[in-house]
Amino acid sequence: MRATLRWAHADFRAHRGEALFVVLASAGIIASLLLAGALFSYAANPWQRVFNQSHGAHIWLHTNADADTAALSRVDGVAALSGPYRTTATTVESRGARVGVTLRAAAATPPETGRPIITDGSWLTRPDTTGTGAGTGNGAGNGAVVLEASVARALWAEPGDTVRITGPDGAPHALQVSGIAEAAEPRYHPGGGPGIGWVLADTLDQVAHGDTGQSVGLRLQDPDDTDFTVQRAVTVLGADRVAQVTKWQQARAEAGGDDRLLGQMFAVFGLGALLAAALAAAGAIGARVRGQLRDIAILKAVGFTPGQVTRGFLVQHLAFALLGVALGTAAIALLGARIPGRIGEATQVWQDLPGHTALMIGIPCGAVLLIAAATGLSAWRAGRVPPVPVARAALPSAAPMTALGRRALGVRVPPALVLGWRAAFPRRGRTLVTVARLALPLVLITVALVAWSTLDQFRIRPAQMGLPAALTVRAAQPAGASDASDTSDAELERVLAAVRDVAAVHPGAEMAALVPGQTGTITLRGLGTARDPYPSTVVEGRAVSGPDEAVAGQGLLDLLGVRVGAWVRMTVEGRPQILHLVGRTIEPESGGRVITTTVDALRERDPQLRPGFHALVLREGADPVAVSAELAGTAGGTLEVRRTPNPVDRLEPARAVIAALIAVLGLIGLIELLTLIGTGVRDRGRDLLALKAIGLTPREIGAMIVTAAGLTALASAVVGTTVGALAGRWLVDTQSASSGIGAGIAQLPPLPVLLTVVVGAVLGAVVAAALPAARAARRRPADSLSETL
Repeated sequence: MRATLRWAHADFRAHRGEALFVVLASAGIIASLLLAGALFSYAANPWQRVFNQSHGAHIWLHTNADADTAALSRVDGVAALSGPYRTTATTVESRGARVGVTLRAAAATPPETGRPIITDGSWLTRPDTTGTGAGTGNGAGNGAVVLEASVARALWAEPGDTVRITGPDGAPHALQVSGIAEAAEPRYHPGGGPGIGWVLADTLDQVAHGDTGQSVGLRLQDPDDTDFTVQRAVTVLGADRVAQVTKWQQARAEAGGDDRLLGQMFAVFGLGALLAAALAAAGAIGARVRGQLRDIAILKAVGFTPGQVTRGFLVQHLAFALLGVALGTAAIALLGARIPGRIGEATQVWQDLPGHTALMIGIPCGAVLLIAAATGLSAWRAGRVPPVPVARAALPSAAPMTALGRRALGVRVPPALVLGWRAAFPRRGRTLVTVARLALPLVLITVALVAWSTLDQFRIRPAQMGLPAALTVRAAQPAGASDASDTSDAELERVLAAVRDVAAVHPGAEMAALVPGQTGTITLRGLGTARDPYPSTVVEGRAVSGPDEAVAGQGLLDLLGVRVGAWVRMTVEGRPQILHLVGRTIEPESGGRVITTTVDALRERDPQLRPGFHALVLREGADPVAVSAELAGTAGGTLEVRRTPNPVDRLEPARAVIAALIAVLGLIGLIELLTLIGTGVRDRGRDLLALKAIGLTPREIGAMIVTAAGLTALASAVVGTTVGALAGRWLVDTQSASSGIGAGIAQLPPLPVLLTVVVGAVLGAVVAAALPAARAARRRPADSLSETL
């Protein structure tokens, strides 16, 4: 053992550069994996991220104005209070959209517990009373409001916009939006509870005129004691004074769909990144072992046993791995939060998210075990190296020159190109392994670009993604007389169709229906008429064209266990409805458990049925915000205009995370590329000696090495982008099918983007190979004489 340790120490002193590369490669791989873990946790836990950043409250109690909420601080298990805040119920209108909002009277300084996280704009500020202009920023003063993000999306509101607020007395008030904030509370959604807005106390007094309630948040020492604490809090305040209780589990459950979707999507990237990192680590270690075959042969010649050689390499590389893992982990733990951009923000937030400690320990430990396995395999191969160097030197280091290569040299094709091709693709098996190792990070990068392109399609071309109608209009005051209903509906449709940029108006009705067996509820929707059908995005089968025909989402087909072409019987308001499924549509709403027919088909069951809303299809390039504002002015405030929910709004954090993930995968690919280039230059040392002997200039030698690296990267990039495009399309469609939206939404990146990936990989390989090529070109034949021994 002593001799083994002495040889390991001597080997380290003799090959410090190679040892440093292995350590830095291990550190870079660990840092990449930890950053990937931070990004995954950041994107896949949006509610938990906001809860931790805001120091959120586990319980929100909505009480009467006279409730003694100060007594809650003395309840066992309560760590801190947020508030109490005086509140009032209002209606907020903007550009024709109308949302119920509970306004809270907040201070000019955000609270420490239950603090809203400003994502755009600024918090409330006091008006300037000194005349110096201080405090009169965007939205400053009594007439300012901060809206919760889901409320702002429903209103199309941005910082600087003016919204109309109607208080309990019915009087309107104009307030300026100061900022948009996120809160770890239930989000607003149409048909659900009210949203949240924050104003200064003076503003609330103007809106409510004393008609207020209270809201108070309780942050607990143990979140598992939520139910027990709620009981004690209600007992302290009095059940007659508590109007509503909101628990943190409820808010998290509403965001659970986003967590699951993002978690599944990024889990695939995580496993792929781990595999790519494993191959990169194994490649770096294997390359160093192969570079010392001559030393191993000498060791065996002087009496080292195969076991001693194996143990020497294992001990040495485990020490390098431990050092690299420690450096990478320490760098992320100490400096990760200082990285600019979303990566640094994700790393900082990750420290407070669940699973941080497990990942910070598990990833480095798993990497050490992985490196140990790769080192053990390489060390075992080192132990089997023959002790006679001549036997190894006699083996060919590259494939023989082919007839095509000789013909190319004969017609004066540059030798660097011919020999670079020969060096890039020496043997079939070795070429496939090299290309596959370098292609794996590019496959994952392309898959990430497919996900990015799919998200862009929801934003750029919503009609192709199951969202033909950009706006939904509901009459705030429907006609009271039943005999005038048809006239009023027709008049409303004429008014809507006359608005500029409205291409089509489709009446609609939506109701709950019981599936066969009365074991579940689905959404039955009537859209359009037999004469003017709604342009549903049909990806299987055909659109509705006859009576009693319907299309359905993937979630409904899975729920009922049927396929396109089946007849479905359901119960609506106690009466049966039988429809023929003629197509499958992309259905982003209600988990795809939606069946859509025409309003005429629903009137066969209920002749008195009136449209509950109208779906507006806009002309290409029209701005929904401008159309909504024009509708609000045209109808004189009698219409409620809503934007069609777009699932990409919930997945917006994924966009920045995908970009950061591409950077992490690029780092892993760079490490793999440097390993392959260094190995290739070292393995072709005898070939370079021979080429110099027959007259190749140093410039041609360098050009050959750069050409070989570029051709290898080109082949890997073509394979990686092709496989990544196919795999990404399959993964996105599989995920959308499992979520109920349905397969058919995956969009491949534009061809220029894929070409950019290929060109970037080739340019990266050329730049990375420039320095090794220059060093190899400067070596004299005498320097390389030992390569033949």
